[in-house]
Amino acid sequence: MYWTMFDPMWYVIVGPFILLALLAQLKVKTAFSRWSREPNRRGVSGAEAAAVVLRAAGVGDVAIQEHHGFLSDHYDPREKVLRLSAQVFRGRSIASIGVAAHEAGHALQHAQGYAPLAIRSAIVPMASIGSSLSLPLIFLGLLFPMGGSFWLLKLGIACFSGVVFFQLVTLPVEFNASSRAKRILAETGLAATAEEVEGVSSVLSAAALTYVAATLQAIATLVYYLLLAGRRRG
Repeated sequence: MYWTMFDPMWYVIVGPFILLALLAQLKVKTAFSRWSREPNRRGVSGAEAAAVVLRAAGVGDVAIQEHHGFLSDHYDPREKVLRLSAQVFRGRSIASIGVAAHEAGHALQHAQGYAPLAIRSAIVPMASIGSSLSLPLIFLGLLFPMGGSFWLLKLGIACFSGVVFFQLVTLPVEFNASSRAKRILAETGLAATAEEVEGVSSVLSAAALTYVAATLQAIATLVYYLLLAGRRRG
């Protein structure tokens, strides 16, 4: 994307959302750091909290494993494994149970056939291919004379549209997982005090902002590419 560095239109359309994404990442790290210092009242670890959430929903076929990396927590629907980073898996903080419960929420979505999660899982290959091919195709479409290469630009934009669609589908999946996490943590008494509710909400809201920012950035980038194609054709 080096050509965008010389295009003022890119800074106007996409630049603000890149800043928003950076701020969202900072907010996540700040919120997690803040609430990682606050122990939860029950003294349970993230792994134990995830197990409680799964049992409360009657889901007994999901494994919980420790995973490397900072905030690398995720649920793998293919293997039915909930992988939690060391800070979350072993941590006994308010932040740990919030993140663990959120990821467990994805396992509940899978078990209950939540449609947006099924759609997202189905389009992962399309989004992965689109992410890999879109920029090279767009670059080639811009590099060569318009005559026979404009189709490359259009194909690149079509590939990137798949990435945008994936981001859009991800939003309800993530918001729903957080909603499930908050509800079950409250029902089971794992997050019953005002401080615990505040901490869980703070961490999960910050995480949600990163998905919103990523989606807005993807949409803005798609708009930029469309305008670029129109300008190239003109």
